[in-house]
Amino acid sequence: MASSSTQAWIGIGGNLGDARATVEEAIAHLARLPQSQLLGTSSLYRTAPIDSSGDDYVNAVALVSTSLTALELLHALQAIERQHGRERPYRNAPRTLDLDVLMYGEAVLEDEELIVPHPRMAQRAFVLVPMLEIDAQVQIPGLGAARDYLDAISDQPISRL
Repeated sequence: MASSSTQAWIGIGGNLGDARATVEEAIAHLARLPQSQLLGTSSLYRTAPIDSSGDDYVNAVALVSTSLTALELLHALQAIERQHGRERPYRNAPRTLDLDVLMYGEAVLEDEELIVPHPRMAQRAFVLVPMLEIDAQVQIPGLGAARDYLDAISDQPISRL
């Protein structure tokens, strides 16, 4: 792998169909991403929808090392979503699979396709809890230690599967 690799955090979730199987398949896809190496994955978690409806979600977080650019990574994730029947009929619609670039190294990016760090990640138990399982010391660029946001999300039910 090229020495210009970046550690990227990816949020994984779904709540349509066999969400657990879909999340597990997505993790297998992440392990095969081009120019990338899967460094770690969290346990799977069950969470209630936030700003959405439908069944509970199955969520996880993965850490990859990649020499893909942030946008190349996003496009690769969107291709995996499409392979799993992802549709976007409206904002926060229930979904077969959702893959989000949560963080891309220390980058702070904002363009029309991608914002990193993910703008709501510090407000979501389904992101912070699995992320901290992988790395208890993880830092969110511009925000600081992820663990410092746990109290603010303590009212969001989350359970390990």
